[in-house]
Amino acid sequence: MQTLILSSPPHWRELYRLGKPRVVMLIVFCAWIGMLLAGVNQQNWPTMLAAVLGIALIASGAAAANCLFEADRDAQMLRTHLRPLARGSVTPQWAALYAMSLTLFGAMLLAVFVNTLSLYLTLATFIAYAVVYTRWLKPASPQNIVIGGAAGAMPPVLGWAAMSGGVSAEAACLFLIIYAWTPPHFWALALYRIDDYRKVGLPMLPVTHGRSFTRLAIWLYSWILVATTYLPVALTFSGLIYALAATALNVWFLSAAWRVYRHSADDLADQAARRLFRVSIAYLAYLFAALLLDHYAAVLARTS
Repeated sequence: MQTLILSSPPHWRELYRLGKPRVVMLIVFCAWIGMLLAGVNQQNWPTMLAAVLGIALIASGAAAANCLFEADRDAQMLRTHLRPLARGSVTPQWAALYAMSLTLFGAMLLAVFVNTLSLYLTLATFIAYAVVYTRWLKPASPQNIVIGGAAGAMPPVLGWAAMSGGVSAEAACLFLIIYAWTPPHFWALALYRIDDYRKVGLPMLPVTHGRSFTRLAIWLYSWILVATTYLPVALTFSGLIYALAATALNVWFLSAAWRVYRHSADDLADQAARRLFRVSIAYLAYLFAALLLDHYAAVLARTS
């Protein structure tokens, strides 16, 4: 604590970057979709706003904790060497204080203004990502993304629980879509960043099983993702608008995944993997937006 008092505080922009704001934006977007699909009206708008802020703060706290635990690795990797802790613009003490403060304030918002279920689930997600995945799974197994993907798939469930006080089959579908999306998304990143992961000794799939196996895994898991995206239609809580949008988006995603799979030359495969990584982020956002559009179209049809 004495070090915290004597050391000068970092610039607020460095602390902000420590919380991985772009990643948190996608997390909050998925949680917000879960909230809207669960049902929002004039009476529970304040609850939704408190839930959005609480989830965002805890997600930022988890991201800061992740950076704290991985500072040594981040400093050695080209992709992450400019992160605040890796280049020394934020000290570990300030990073720990920042992560704890965000998490505690977010937890307080959820406890006071939302409900205990959303609080417990969000804190469990924090532990699963920042501790279980970052500290144990990531350095231990090439299946780290498959197993640890459960933490990354939680945002829509958190949003649903915040507004409804429970978790339904619809929320489980949203979870499964992100869970199936996670492996091809992160394996694409690992494919073109293989030298980074090899340098720091992380057992990512391309490092342990090679590029060819990873490209095949991406292609096969992409088909699992496609099948999962039709669960909302099969369970009849989405309709034609979502089905058409999902089909178009799935063609887009599969075409990008196919380019990764068919290129045996490393440089061409890496270019295709970069494109798939970018496509996958937009794909998930558009898919969830289509779910929301379909939902409100159905609401308008019932009330007209």
